[in-house]
Order: sequence, then structure tokens, then C-alpha cells
Amino acid sequence: TLSEVNLSEVNLSEVNLSEANLSEADLRWADLTEANLKGADFSGADLEGAYLSEANLDGANLSGANFTGAILRWAYLSDATLDGATLDGANLTGANLRWAYISEADLEGANLTGVNLYGTDLGGANLYGVNLGGANLKGANLGEANLTGVNLTGAKANEYSKWPTGFDLEAAGVIFE
Repeated sequence: TLSEVNLSEVNLSEVNLSEANLSEADLRWADLTEANLKGADFSGADLEGAYLSEANLDGANLSGANFTGAILRWAYLSDATLDGATLDGANLTGANLRWAYISEADLEGANLTGVNLYGTDLGGANLYGVNLGGANLKGANLGEANLTGVNLTGAKANEYSKWPTGFDLEAAGVIFE
């Protein structure tokens, strides 16, 4: 177990830590580019400013983790649990968050351009000022999410997508398919 270990500023790119226990670990500014972290436990970990581009975090437990300013471009986060996580200012451009659980997470100012959020639960998440331009929101739950200042231009939704009561999809630039 690597729980509560300090790996701050360490280069772990392309490492295989599948199923590892990294709960409460200090991974601030660590380079985990293209790392295999599938099913790993990062609950409560500090990943502020970490580089996780193209990392495989499918099925990982990221509950309560701090990803402030982290780079998660093109990362794989299908079925990941991010409930209560902090992703303020994080860059998730092109990331795959299909069926992820992001309820009650704080994503203020994050860049989610072109992300796949198919079937993802974002209920109660803070999406203030988030860029969701071109995102796949088909079947996503955004009910009770804070959508103040969100860019949804070109985002795609369907009849299974859930929105806050009274939210105007057309005025927000959402494409309904």
C-alpha cells in the first residue's frame, strides 16, 4: 500500500499502479502521464497540479481527492468515482468520463471541452464557469448542478439527459439529438 505516502513532484509517467492504494497520498505536481491507474484508490489524495494526461483511471476511487489545476487531458475515467472531489481549474479536455460519478464535486473554472460525459452523474456538482463546449452529455444527470456561467455551446444531449428545472437548452447552445 502507498497510502499516505509523499510522492510530490515525482515522475511516475507510464508506471503501472493498477489497483494500488494511494488514499491520502501527496501527489502534488507528480507526473503520471500515461500511467495505468485503473481501479486505484486515490480517495482523499492531493493531486494538485499533477499531470495525468492520457492516464487510465477507469474505475478508480477519486472521492474527495484534490485535483486543483491538474492536467487530465485525454484521461480515461470511465466508471470512476469523483464524488466530493475538487477539480477547480483542472484541464480535462477530451477526457472520457463515461458513467463516472461526479456528484457534489467542485469543478469551478475547469475545462471540459469535448469530454465524454455519457451517462455521468453530475447531480449537485459545482460547474460554475466550466467549459463544456462540444461535450457529450447524452444520458448525463445535471439536475441540481450549478450551471452558472457554463459554456455549453455545441454540447450534445438527448431525452435521457437531466437538467435543472427551467434550464433553457436552446439558449445555452445545447444540441438535442
